[in-house]
Amino acid sequence: MTTNYDPIAEQYQRSKQQPWRTFVECYTLMELTGDPRDLTALDVACGEGFYTRMIRERGAARVTGVDLSQGMIELAQKQEAAHQQGINYIVGDARELPVADEYDLAIAAYLLNYARTRDELQAMCDGIARALKPGGRFVTVNSSPAFHFPSAPSFRQFGFETTTVGDWQEGTPITWTFHLEDGPFDIENYHLSVETHEAAFREAGFNEVHWHTPQLSPDGLKDNTIDFWTPLMENSPVAFIECVK
Repeated sequence: MTTNYDPIAEQYQRSKQQPWRTFVECYTLMELTGDPRDLTALDVACGEGFYTRMIRERGAARVTGVDLSQGMIELAQKQEAAHQQGINYIVGDARELPVADEYDLAIAAYLLNYARTRDELQAMCDGIARALKPGGRFVTVNSSPAFHFPSAPSFRQFGFETTTVGDWQEGTPITWTFHLEDGPFDIENYHLSVETHEAAFREAGFNEVHWHTPQLSPDGLKDNTIDFWTPLMENSPVAFIECVK
């Protein structure tokens, strides 16, 4: 997990406003999360709290956000101080979550793709499973383990690009370059196969594993046609996963 988010925390916060992240990533993740009213929820790799706040606004009874980056947590805590939603933000590692309670729901946006090896992935899945009640759900979006990034088309029209170096195998680095008005920034994550993910989920104690394709919000067609979205929807570099303990 080599990307240091502290110096790019503010840029990453702004990248969440890219239309594809609103109309595809956010829309699909929230559709899969469903109604969180009266549930306890844990946002792992919460960043500056984008989805943490959204889950709370949608009615979750108690919400905790955990992130490895002190800079990201500081941004989240500034938002909490300004809006006082009752969210608890903690600096911590997904592999050893600093939470004592068990939750009904865990979400994670771009966590598992920072595992470079099966062992690292297993530690993440184990940590999340331990934090969930029996029957609890884990919903996540990540770089797609099924997508062949070396032959990825250009995603520049959506505000980002992906590149890889070297042979395509377990642990190959994937660089995501996000283009903002004041310049680009990079994030590195890693490829592990669908089979590796499935095995890690099962070993962690998840009884059900469901893979979901991205969905496009109807609002995404207000300013752009379906032809604009087709390259992303038909060659999706992100995958959505739902696991039940």
